[in-house]
Amino acid sequence: MKFRGKIIDIACLNHFTRVITTISKLTKTCVLRLTPDNLFFILSEKVANGGVSMWCELSQANFFDEYQMEGVTPEDNEICLEVAPENLSRALKTVQNAKALKLKLTKKHCPCLTLAADLPTLSAVSRAVTHDVPVDVIPRKLWHEFKEPHMPDFDVSIYLPPLKTIKNVVDRMKNLSNFLVLEANMSGEMNLKIETDLVSVTTHFKDLGNPPWDDGSQRDAEAMAQARLDIRRLQQFLTGQQVNPSKALCNLVHHRLLHLILLHEDVSLQYFIPTVA
Repeated sequence: MKFRGKIIDIACLNHFTRVITTISKLTKTCVLRLTPDNLFFILSEKVANGGVSMWCELSQANFFDEYQMEGVTPEDNEICLEVAPENLSRALKTVQNAKALKLKLTKKHCPCLTLAADLPTLSAVSRAVTHDVPVDVIPRKLWHEFKEPHMPDFDVSIYLPPLKTIKNVVDRMKNLSNFLVLEANMSGEMNLKIETDLVSVTTHFKDLGNPPWDDGSQRDAEAMAQARLDIRRLQQFLTGQQVNPSKALCNLVHHRLLHLILLHEDVSLQYFIPTVA
């Protein structure tokens, strides 16, 4: 079982750092799944039990100048590691101006992802920084828990307004209630609502557009599907987001689930937030 990769392009390194930082804001631990073509960061809490889930997919060719891996066996050519993304994020932030960054799976006092960077210097003496980020190797028998989640059988799918705009609204609403209702329809309309004994507040969005999924259903385009959410879950997602997606959308399973999708040319991030009663 081997893994090594090298990033030379500083723009790729900074983009990789932003993705890891986003993930670190969403979860304390996650699974890093390495395959010959992709890296996946996976959080697999049981949504049915009130937990959130995450699936972030990166194409290695868009980040790494060199990338080599050997999985557990030729038939099971992948590696699954449990990692604390905050540790990885801190290490990456110290090497953002590196001339090159090498990542390698190593065995020190425990399995580690070792980051080695050549930093720029004003003298002829090179300056190198190394970080060892501890990881746990996940055995093959548990891999089935970390497969790509199925697209939910949603009632409404809609493009989101600018995430910064949503964040500003949610930040204000959090001061008034612990819960928020997000509702949307297939006519490009979305509302964010809070209702308490003392106050009722709604923010309306129109003309957002709906993704062209062709699922063969004949839904009423004006009918609202809604999800009542713990506002802290949504705020956590919006606060940590640094991927700068080219498209952002959400799918709603009425009274059950909010499925958020951020799409970048070389990154996709899915985040699942269950509803609360």
